[in-house]
Amino acid sequence: MTPADLVLTPRGVRFCSRLFPAAIGRSGLARDKREGDGATPRGTHRITGMFYRPDRLPAPAPWAVPVGPHDLWSDDPADPAYNHHVRTPHGFGHERLRRADPLYDIVLTTNWNWPGAVPGRGSAIFLHVWRRPRHPTEGCIAFRRDHLLWIAGRIAPGTRVIVG
Repeated sequence: MTPADLVLTPRGVRFCSRLFPAAIGRSGLARDKREGDGATPRGTHRITGMFYRPDRLPAPAPWAVPVGPHDLWSDDPADPAYNHHVRTPHGFGHERLRRADPLYDIVLTTNWNWPGAVPGRGSAIFLHVWRRPRHPTEGCIAFRRDHLLWIAGRIAPGTRVIVG
C-alpha cells in the first residue's frame, strides 16, 4: 500500500496521508458480492472514471466527464450493457447518474465487475457523496461532499481502492 491508494479502514478511508469518514454498504463487506445484496465488495479495485454535475459544480479534475439528464448506469443483469454507462432511452433497469439529490454530483467509478460484467455479480460500485454522515449505501463507498471533492481533485484513473 502507498499513500496514493484509497484504503478502507474501520475508521474511514485513508488517502494521501489523510483519513476521511466514509459510509459503506448496509450489509457491510462481502467477498461474494451479488446484485442487490447491499454489500461493499472486498478486494483491490481501481478507479476507472469520474462523472460530475456541471450545473452544480465545476469539473473536479481535468478528466472528469459531465453528466446530463440522459446519462444512466445499467443495473439489470439481463441487459447486454449490464454495469456500464448507458443513455436514454434504455429499455433495461438502470439508475440515473443525474439525480435530484446530491448523491451523484460527483461519482468515481470502479472496475468492480467491469468491463467484462458477469450478470448478477453486482453493479455500480461507486464512490459518491453520502446521504448523511455514515448512512449506509447500497454497496458503494460514500463521503462528505467536501471530502470527496478533495479526493477527486487528487485522484487519477487507475488509483487503487483497497477494501479489506
